[in-house]
Amino acid sequence: MTVLEQFFFSVFSHFKGKFKQKANTIALVYISVLEIGISFVLGSFFAAFLSQLHADLMSSEKAWTLFVLIAIGIYFKNWIKYGGKNRKVLNAKYNKMKTAEHNIVVLLLLPIICFGFGLLLIQAV
Repeated sequence: MTVLEQFFFSVFSHFKGKFKQKANTIALVYISVLEIGISFVLGSFFAAFLSQLHADLMSSEKAWTLFVLIAIGIYFKNWIKYGGKNRKVLNAKYNKMKTAEHNIVVLLLLPIICFGFGLLLIQAV
C-alpha cells in the first residue's frame, strides 16, 4: 500500500465518523488536491530550472494548459481508483495492516505546503 493510499484512508477514517455519506468524497478531493499540489511543485521546479538554463521548452500558456489537463487526469484516476469496489478492497487491506494513524492536521496542511512551495518556485521564473 502506497503512502498516498494510507493518507487517503486516514482522511477517510477520520471523516467517516462525522460525515458518513460524504467521507469518501472528502477523502477523494483531499488526495486529488494533494497529488495536484505535488505535480504543481514538480512543474514549477522544472520551470524554474529550465528558466535558469535559458531553455525555451514550451510557452507559459501551454504549460498551464498541460497542468490543467494533468489535474483533470489525476482527479479522474482517483475517482476510478477510490470509487466503489476498488475502495472496499483497498480498505480491507488497510484495516488488515493496522498502520499507524496519521495526524489529520498535518495531512490537511500538506496540500497547502505543496502549493506554497510551488508558488515560491514560480517566483524564481
